[in-house]
Amino acid sequence: MAKSRKTDEGTVLPGRLVLSHCQIVGEVARAMMGRMPDWLRAELFPDGAELIAAAHDIGKVSPTFQKKIYSALSRQDVLVLALLKAHNAEAEKLWGGHGGVSQAAAEAQNIGKYIPEVLGQHHGFSPNLVAYQSASEVFGGEPWQAQRIELLAQLKQVLNADFPIVKDALQARVLAGLTTVSDWIGSGSLFEDPEGDWRTKIGQALDAAGFIQPQLKYGSSFFEVFGFEPKAAQTRLIEAASQPGVYVLEAPMGLGKTEAALYAAYQLLQKKRATGIYFALPTQLTSDKIHERVNAFLDRILEDGSPHKQALLIHGNAWLKQFEMGEEGNPGGAWFAQAKRGILAPFAVGTIDQALMAVMNVKHGFVRTFGLAGKVVILDEVHSYDSFTGTILDALVKALRQLRCTVIILSATLTQERRAKLLGRAPQKAAGPLSAYPLITAQPYDRDPAGSDAMEIPVERIPDVLVAIAHHLETDAIEEVLCRAEEGQQVLWIENTVKEAQDLYRKLAARASGMGMACGLLHSHYTKADRTASEDAWVTCFGKGGSESRALQGRILVGTQVLEQSLDIDADFLVTRIAPTDMLLQRLGRLWRHAETSRPLAARREAWILSPGLATAIVSPELAFGATAKIYAPYVLCRSLAVWQGMTHVRLPGQIRELIEATYDAQDESEHMAKHLHQVEAMRTRLERLALHGLSEGGTTQPEEKAQTRHSEVESAEVLLIRAYRHDLGKQGTWVTLLDNERLWVPHNGRSLKRKQWREISAALMQNTLKVADYLAPDTVSKTRINWLGDYFYLGKPEYEESVLLRVALVDESGAVTSLDNGAVNDSYRISYDPSVGYQTTKKKEQKYDD
Repeated sequence: MAKSRKTDEGTVLPGRLVLSHCQIVGEVARAMMGRMPDWLRAELFPDGAELIAAAHDIGKVSPTFQKKIYSALSRQDVLVLALLKAHNAEAEKLWGGHGGVSQAAAEAQNIGKYIPEVLGQHHGFSPNLVAYQSASEVFGGEPWQAQRIELLAQLKQVLNADFPIVKDALQARVLAGLTTVSDWIGSGSLFEDPEGDWRTKIGQALDAAGFIQPQLKYGSSFFEVFGFEPKAAQTRLIEAASQPGVYVLEAPMGLGKTEAALYAAYQLLQKKRATGIYFALPTQLTSDKIHERVNAFLDRILEDGSPHKQALLIHGNAWLKQFEMGEEGNPGGAWFAQAKRGILAPFAVGTIDQALMAVMNVKHGFVRTFGLAGKVVILDEVHSYDSFTGTILDALVKALRQLRCTVIILSATLTQERRAKLLGRAPQKAAGPLSAYPLITAQPYDRDPAGSDAMEIPVERIPDVLVAIAHHLETDAIEEVLCRAEEGQQVLWIENTVKEAQDLYRKLAARASGMGMACGLLHSHYTKADRTASEDAWVTCFGKGGSESRALQGRILVGTQVLEQSLDIDADFLVTRIAPTDMLLQRLGRLWRHAETSRPLAARREAWILSPGLATAIVSPELAFGATAKIYAPYVLCRSLAVWQGMTHVRLPGQIRELIEATYDAQDESEHMAKHLHQVEAMRTRLERLALHGLSEGGTTQPEEKAQTRHSEVESAEVLLIRAYRHDLGKQGTWVTLLDNERLWVPHNGRSLKRKQWREISAALMQNTLKVADYLAPDTVSKTRINWLGDYFYLGKPEYEESVLLRVALVDESGAVTSLDNGAVNDSYRISYDPSVGYQTTKKKEQKYDD
């Protein structure tokens, strides 16, 4: 038996046999490949790939798995369990469960390079088979291996297929993704009844999972899509990116790089040279906001009947509610979350981290590889400062070329060396003048499959504007922003950490409230619901459509890096903490962004930078920069400070290239700076080891929460915050009071609900979650305490030695966060939550806020 099934009453019955389930998964894979364009199939999905998918569960023909599944039945088969008495089902975790048995069985049959690893990893992790072979006694010895060999022979016969040749490790990753996703879909609700005719449901299951060809409107002009005529740089990119390849657009903030990339993608979709779009941004907050801009684009390029249009246009969670991905994509599954599942959708906006994990040895990294194949992948806000992320990004761009993707890289602030690395070229020291700016670099795949050459396409220069730069203390800046806001100006203050932003907001809000001005805060530590509401309100005021509201009163908006990335906001005055040059330029791009905006007469295009003295910073960066030195590498901060410290004005965009090169160009360093540089190089070397192109390169597969993709990243935890909960065991459910005091009924057997209702309950709960650093999160509670949420959140699987991934805590009326027993929630920190300030932590001993 491969599957059990649960009735609406909770009774566990026998499900499909192993042969039947494997055959279904093979046919799902075959049908999925049948929906792919010929050019993508020819390159990545050979005939016979369906047999790889089908063979994934041959390891379920093993005594430990069969004991586990038969033991879980409500009516137990005493005879079968007696035959399996000597075997311990709990021992499966030692070799990675039935996936490990599948891999061992396949290796013994010499079915081809890479294929055994594909079978072994279909649950996301690499099995540990050092001490085991196909005929090991714990796998049932030779008799059980003979049954697995027979099963393989039957699968070849029923599918009329043989194993293909897998040409390299990257293709193996794609096929591993195909195998896993086919397994999820083939384990879905349509195939639960073992008596049903499953063949007629294959197409229906793929439709339900969202694997449907989008219906495009053809021939729409740039003006018809966006409502304005394209600028010169936009036109040149659209002309250049007419076929798959890698394209880099370097242009200043506010030029319309997003629209240029989207229209180029639309052209490729019309030519059937791409299968979809993945728009990758630095953070979840920026990706949520740009979702609206991408939705407006999709509204104009998709026919009204296109199934993805409605789901995408309603809300980010709508895709969760409309499409069913099968077992792992259901609520409670590891891939229900929009941040993950979006990469499998034809159109999605997400974080760059999800794309980076496509080339890393992390759980289900290969599902992301599969999801990106053939798409237009737009990498927005790519900067030079983060050489750590850049290490993995270089590997990603190289892989995307081989996956027949079109990669469009957007940046205002790339060094010439960084651009060369992204294009896979050896960096060369520029002997002459700097490259033109703005600049398009084109590397079409058909012309240059190896990625060894590229064309530089300059575009017409953009007139400069002069921005005044001043350096002041925080105390002076506080008085200045209050004065400017009182005059009616719209002021931005950008900090580098959530803690510093929260502290500053409290100082400003306390004084602003009595001065007739508004004060707000934006950062990443809000629940999804509160973050969306706050962001909508403030971005509207500071955006293009905020003219009427701007005239009503002055405002101060405090925030973190989320204010510098992809948000179309326009400030009259800016204060910023020192940051890498890339980030400072991005922040300056929020100043006087829209020429048509009316401003108070006293407003000046000016930015104040809060920074320490350079000499102190070089000797003691942690002391001088404070928490900023934990976010950005001290070496980069010092190099940036050296460039900006004496500056009184800057010409934009004319000086962008010059400032970036001055910050990052190699030079002889002093003793202290050499030490800081060494730290940068050491981190880069460590991340190089994490970048993984193939399944067979070994090493331990990391959980996604531990996958470090940037300098400042630490392990994170998902936190569900609620007001209260009350179990009703008679009705087999729990009443949950959400943070907005809405009461939500959460049945314990969510799987018995109609699919739409089940997904809607899970999506509602997810609106009350946020992610924070693991050490600042509520302590883990035993899984038994929150098992009632297991049908709505992924709680980890013990057979893969995953810890409970979800933290759950209560928020009382005062905002204090407590444990489920109303006690202390973290040994080291007091935690509180406020809709306006967000998630806050206070160190118990020092009574100070900590981020």
